[in-house]
Amino acid sequence: MLDTAKPSIRQQQHPLIGSLADVILSYWEKYLDLSPYQLPEGLGYVEGRLEGERLVIENHCYQTPQFRKMHLELAKLGNNLDILHCVMFPHPDYPLPMFGCDIVASKAGTSAAIADLSPTNPEKTLPTTYQKVLSSLPHLEFSQPRELPPWGDIFSDFCLFIRPSNKDEENLFLSRVEQFLELHCRQSLVVRPLESAEKALYLAGQYNYCSQQQKNDKTRRVLEKAFGTEWANKYINLVLFDLPSA
Repeated sequence: MLDTAKPSIRQQQHPLIGSLADVILSYWEKYLDLSPYQLPEGLGYVEGRLEGERLVIENHCYQTPQFRKMHLELAKLGNNLDILHCVMFPHPDYPLPMFGCDIVASKAGTSAAIADLSPTNPEKTLPTTYQKVLSSLPHLEFSQPRELPPWGDIFSDFCLFIRPSNKDEENLFLSRVEQFLELHCRQSLVVRPLESAEKALYLAGQYNYCSQQQKNDKTRRVLEKAFGTEWANKYINLVLFDLPSA
């Protein structure tokens, strides 16, 4: 069971981030058999300073029989910047895609909101069931779609990357992420474990996903400014996108 009694910075963050964090945690608790995932010492909750502002990073981490790590990170920089980052890392024994989402918001609004179910198989395609369900969802129109970064070939054709321009678009984004989450959680309960020969192929897919995500220079620069290069490398490699072991 999730420990929701502790105070969380999500109550002080942008409303879209607070709402999405609540949705993610509620779906995890509803569908999955959760147990705590132990992050490296000192990296679960972190405080620092960036350009004179207090930076707080709060991590929620769990594991299940199907997922080796389910990570929700919330970050707050003074009253100027709020961040949500979430990734569900499958156990390599299961042929599941990677659920991931990120939101960057400030008083001026949400500058970036991205969500995807990213393939891990050698063909770099989603499983047939995922494709069928996602293709049947209503098409969503947003006024400000955003371009994926150069390393964004890890994402699926259903990736949603936008700059929401108003509350209605924020709600549309939130509802689509809920649909991603429900599909992913339900499928994780019925998918069968892989044979050992196939496991290495999906392990390579997850390795590629993590390696590409580690190339996000924006994240690295913020962490380096606040905590130094050595700490930033440790946090990226051990918390944000740790590479799975064979």
